[in-house]
Amino acid sequence: MSERNLECETANSHTVLRSRLELPCGAVLKNRLAKSAMSDSLGNGEGDPTTAQIRLYERWAEGGAALSIIGEVQGDPRYPEKPGNLVFGPHADQRAIQSLVSRATIEGAQIWPQLGHAGALSHLPISRPKGPSALDVHGLQCAGMSHRDIQELPTMYARTAAYAKNAGFGGVHVHAGHGFLLSQFLSPLFNRRNDGYGGSIEARCRIVLEVIEEVRRAVGPSFPIGIKINSTDKLEGGLTEADALEVVRLVDQTSVDLIDISGGTYFPGAKASSEGSSDGGPYFLEFAGRAKRVTDVPLMLTGGFVRREQAVAAVDSGAVDMVSLARAMVLDTRLATVWLTEEGGDPEFPIFQSPPRGGVTAWYTMRLTALGEDRENTFTLEPRCALRAYEERDAQRCTRWREKFSYPAESNWPSRPSGRAPPSR
Repeated sequence: MSERNLECETANSHTVLRSRLELPCGAVLKNRLAKSAMSDSLGNGEGDPTTAQIRLYERWAEGGAALSIIGEVQGDPRYPEKPGNLVFGPHADQRAIQSLVSRATIEGAQIWPQLGHAGALSHLPISRPKGPSALDVHGLQCAGMSHRDIQELPTMYARTAAYAKNAGFGGVHVHAGHGFLLSQFLSPLFNRRNDGYGGSIEARCRIVLEVIEEVRRAVGPSFPIGIKINSTDKLEGGLTEADALEVVRLVDQTSVDLIDISGGTYFPGAKASSEGSSDGGPYFLEFAGRAKRVTDVPLMLTGGFVRREQAVAAVDSGAVDMVSLARAMVLDTRLATVWLTEEGGDPEFPIFQSPPRGGVTAWYTMRLTALGEDRENTFTLEPRCALRAYEERDAQRCTRWREKFSYPAESNWPSRPSGRAPPSR
């Protein structure tokens, strides 16, 4: 970068990234940097926050992020993504949740739960997965949802959103990306229904729009509702970018306040989100630019931001309004503050030699635990050891999950493990 361009980048970092963003509902985010939803796996196995999780979100608030999103939070414990997820409802530890909110909202920061239902990707040791259609592909099986199952979804999401509002969260984030349930409805590869919830993209999007409508009814007009949607599934026969743009157009007609653009899935055979990014930069920036032309709702982009100049350019170009960071903020919880200062500076990403499948994600996940326990300076796990520690912890939490949440006979728990690598959103 030339000296002149460097000076422009430094100036823009203050005038662009530091600027506030007012959402359509009237809520204000203090700057343009968010900590994206990640599966931090720091719930206690009973759906409640741990002291490490509370401290972790406090650190991101201290670090200057305008918004942190917890991924993911379940409204129905029968369909969790992982046993470290939080569960909002009558069994929740309200005192722990209120502690999480109060400590994660210092310095004007906001914290939103990502409302999720894993669908076909529900964690097998503690679930009997259901998706839009019955599946048996590449070792991934699930039952198909009945019409009644689908009609119950908006109420479940709305109930969870109302709980979040009453607990003091600043907004909610509906998860309709990355191959989880609402994303499965949008994808023709996984939604093979021939009723009003399948077929055209308008029909496949119907349940998403119904969820948004019911959530808005539950939380009122001034409470922020965000949604994460895929720009592509990165699977042959999956959601196309043309259909994804139509989803943006349809969502634009709702009361959503923030659209979070991402892509990819955790289904077997899906390409990594980084594939197709020619310059190693943000993964879905070109799509976000096209989406910006069909919606007036503020856009946030998740995926591939590793340098401040990338974030500045994305916002300054008008393609997006917010930049959402995951692994970069795992490496430095104060990255937002760093990027908003004149000096700047970018995180140094580790390079691993021949890590096992899922090992790198497990390394970042276990580092989150170290951050929550304020011991990142002594965190020395290699990916293979991190994966082993992660899986052992998950197995222990599955036992606790089954003990706390019990259901009728039709929901008896399978005993075999899922065999899937830990997701990181």
